[in-house]
Amino acid sequence: QVRVEESGGGSVQAGGSLRLSCVGDGDTVSRHSMGWFRQVRGKAREGVASFGLDGHEMYLDSLRGRIAISRDSATDAVVLQMNSLKPEDTGTYYCAERPPSQLFGSLWPTSYTNWGQGTQVTVSS
Repeated sequence: QVRVEESGGGSVQAGGSLRLSCVGDGDTVSRHSMGWFRQVRGKAREGVASFGLDGHEMYLDSLRGRIAISRDSATDAVVLQMNSLKPEDTGTYYCAERPPSQLFGSLWPTSYTNWGQGTQVTVSS
C-alpha cells in the first residue's frame, strides 16, 4: 500500500507557528481527498482539516482562523499551516488519504484508509 508521510513537526513556544507537510510514496496526493488529524493526550483522534478533490476545505471549528490546509503543487504535498499555537495543541498530528473515488474531504477518521505514522507537535507555555 502506498504510504503517506508527514514532516514539519517540532517544538515551539506558545504563539508560534508550524508548517506540516504530507507527501505520498509512489503516488500523488493530488489524486486523493486528504485530511489532517491529531491526537492529544487523553482524547480521541480528531479531524483538524481536510481538502477534498472538489476543492472544498473543512476545519475543526475550535481551530478555525488559526490553521489553513492547502495543496503545494510544486512538491505534490498537502500542507497544514498552524499559527498562534497553544499548549493544548500539543499532540501527534497525522496525515490521511481517502480512496481515489472519494471527491469530498471529511473530518471523520473512519473516512480515511491510508494513514501516516504521525509527527509530534509540542507547544510550550
